[in-house]
Amino acid sequence: MRKILIIIISCFSLQLYAQDAAIAFLYFRNGEYEKAASTYKILHEKNPINSNYLRLLIESYQQLEKFEEVKNTLDKQLLEFPNQYYLFVELGYNYQLQHQQDAATLLYEKAISTIEKSKNQGYLIGKTFQNNHLLEYALKAYKKAMEVNPNANYNFQIATIYGEKGELENMFNTYLDMVEAEVKYLPSAKSYIGRYLIDDSENEGNVLLKKALIKRMQNNPQNSWNQLLSWLFMQQKDYDKALVQEKALHKRNQGELKGIIEIGEIAFNDKAFDVSQNCFNYVLENTNNLETELTAKLYLLQIDIESNSEINKIETQFQELFNTYGKNKNTIGIQLIYAEFLTFKKNEPDKAISILKEALKLPINEFQKGHIKTKLADVLVYTSKFSSALIYYTQVQNDLKSHSIGQTARFKIAQTSYFKGDFDWAQSQLKVLKNSTSQLIANDALDLNLLITDNGIKDSLKIALKKYAIADLLSFQNKNQQAIDTLQGILANFKGQPVEDEALFKQAKLFEKINQFEKAASNYLQIIEINKEDILVDDAHYYLAELYLNNLNKIEKAKEYYQKIIFEYPSSIYLVDARKKYRKLRGDELN
Repeated sequence: MRKILIIIISCFSLQLYAQDAAIAFLYFRNGEYEKAASTYKILHEKNPINSNYLRLLIESYQQLEKFEEVKNTLDKQLLEFPNQYYLFVELGYNYQLQHQQDAATLLYEKAISTIEKSKNQGYLIGKTFQNNHLLEYALKAYKKAMEVNPNANYNFQIATIYGEKGELENMFNTYLDMVEAEVKYLPSAKSYIGRYLIDDSENEGNVLLKKALIKRMQNNPQNSWNQLLSWLFMQQKDYDKALVQEKALHKRNQGELKGIIEIGEIAFNDKAFDVSQNCFNYVLENTNNLETELTAKLYLLQIDIESNSEINKIETQFQELFNTYGKNKNTIGIQLIYAEFLTFKKNEPDKAISILKEALKLPINEFQKGHIKTKLADVLVYTSKFSSALIYYTQVQNDLKSHSIGQTARFKIAQTSYFKGDFDWAQSQLKVLKNSTSQLIANDALDLNLLITDNGIKDSLKIALKKYAIADLLSFQNKNQQAIDTLQGILANFKGQPVEDEALFKQAKLFEKINQFEKAASNYLQIIEINKEDILVDDAHYYLAELYLNNLNKIEKAKEYYQKIIFEYPSSIYLVDARKKYRKLRGDELN
């Protein structure tokens, strides 16, 4: 019974400690430093080995400029625990706050000198310097600790400090030294280095990393440098340069094609079809693996589809694939793309529905079923069979709630409801998706939700929005001219309303689709003229520049609109690409 009583009392005491600590931290966080100091003083006296209580007590006193209290507390702690050498840093910093730099410097040097006799405190001393933003001393401490203890590794801390100091070259070289010593540090190095890179090859961090890697490739060639250089080029969307590095790695380590496949997939998604095609042709030439072969052929087929190759040629390619590999669980990916091709390119949705329903009978897993049902529902939306489509989307959403397939299905439920004019139900689904784990789905959900909200403010009956949703559906169904005509009706009847710029933009994209580039350019110019602060204005500038460059052969006009993005819309998502293209048109040397 006595033992039980002791345990109960101990547990109760611990609970009280935890409550007091929480209250003290709340005081500290809220800037109530008198109350925080008073509470932390009691906690520290009861538990002097808890460094967190001591640190927050010191900080509370310093916020109150009670420097003498800090000195007395630290002197007492050092008297009781003379081996806590890191406290010399705290004591020195207390002098520094009082502008007594000489006294502070003596204590900082004293702390560093103790590392020689107490190897295990090197990290703690370095960290204390770092916590007090004494970065030069922190570097000294970490380097000294590694010098006296060759088994210690504080390179991550050292690299972080170089980053804080803005010494990017030193930081990169520290990470690269770690990778050179042990390749296991490569993923961690990428994670930290990536914070200093953007998708602009002329960014300071990108330039310095590239120089450092090329220098190491020349002095000490190893796979890690090619991998990092490939990764850097991928961040910059220089997919062709990344492919060069991955090919070099493949030739050096025969058999590994993962990096090349990854570039091919990312380049495809970014519509860099030439590079993607080169990747997958290389893969086909260098693999005997059935799954890899099928992946490569599927992407090459999709590139042909996206490039608007001749329909009969693509149909022949599909049939050749089915003749070679069959219609089975291994070719589900090909069957899905074929169903999409039949529906959206050949306008044969009934044939697509039949193929997908047959595919559902195969011995496949729940994820494959989710993909097939989603594609089947897409085809049903194409044929305006909304109720049937919603049944399939809902099955996928219920079966794979936490998976991206399920979240995609939920978005498509919202989109289909929007097509039908059921805006309230669409928004109820879209609000759930704003926190989707897929950034792409979250962004699409936000865009559609904003469209519905913005166009419902001045029009409670949502007449314009209903017509716009019809145009959107016609566009989805590849009925491009009907969609254009519907949008023209909106522009004639709802001028000056929020839907106007959306209709102009949608119509411009459809004009591009049917090669009416002058009309598309006219729409973009109208968006710019309506409101220079509109959310679609930077998009209009960018796509107008792209039209002038790629379709209308008006190079000077293209330069003009790329330049406008650079100077007038510096927060635009198109800034980096616009800058790159502007410099190229201007004749700058681009590495």
